[in-house]
Amino acid sequence: MWVCVPPSSAIRLAAALALAGAAVLADPPARVVSMNLCTDQLAMLVAAPGQLVSISELASNPMNSAMPEAARAYPANTGGAEEIFLTRPDLVLAGTYSNPATLAMLERLGIRVARIGLTTRLAEVPERLRQTGRLLGREARAEALARTFERDLARLSRGGPPRPLAAFFYANGYTQGKGTLSDDILTHAGFANLAGSGEAARGRSGGFDLALEELVMADPDLLILSRPYPKTSRAEEILAHPALRALPAAAAPALSGPDWVCGTPLVLDALAEMTRRRDALAASPDRN
Repeated sequence: MWVCVPPSSAIRLAAALALAGAAVLADPPARVVSMNLCTDQLAMLVAAPGQLVSISELASNPMNSAMPEAARAYPANTGGAEEIFLTRPDLVLAGTYSNPATLAMLERLGIRVARIGLTTRLAEVPERLRQTGRLLGREARAEALARTFERDLARLSRGGPPRPLAAFFYANGYTQGKGTLSDDILTHAGFANLAGSGEAARGRSGGFDLALEELVMADPDLLILSRPYPKTSRAEEILAHPALRALPAAAAPALSGPDWVCGTPLVLDALAEMTRRRDALAASPDRN
């Protein structure tokens, strides 16, 4: 039997169905899994109670994560497609460089996957928060965090001279140049980065190995060393080299840590420490 529906009623019915569908699509995900260290921290900061059901195992390691205590309240995953699928998520948060085979498999299984980009500038942190808020249906929480971050970033940033010279020097002589979050932290704190703007490195981008000889000749005002791992390694032996230890800056080096890694509000802890160091150097007589 055919039922005739007046045109006006049909329009109203179509509109109602469209609104109902939109409402379903707009419902926030009830079960969220994160498989990336940085999305772990964004999700822990933004998610509603009970919404985040699993995070990566890296999040509870204090050598990697800026939120290890908070992370221990969540079940951990190792990033495998099978184990994530068994948690029955309706949203998986991943990084740009998460295993593409794993993400493709999850998507083939009908699971929504959201990729959050790598943060290389402090100015990108508010958008990472807002993006996470939109994905989780927690826009108000994310907006509050973003506005607080923007205010604190402006308060902690230093512009103009003097710009003391700082240098990252990690295991195997690894350093951080232009286009990295670490370089941007130094810039906002009022330092010149040897790898990013110093003559020795000629403004190179990304991460690369800096020769110990170049570092010693540059004689930076501040050394930023990596935190040593519990067990010794040959890669870290360069940090105990006598030539490095003879530098004046080696007497009181800064140590990088998990708060330098991810684009979250916790990166402000690193910026605050660098700002304090810069202000102390600016207020002291020249070393030479």
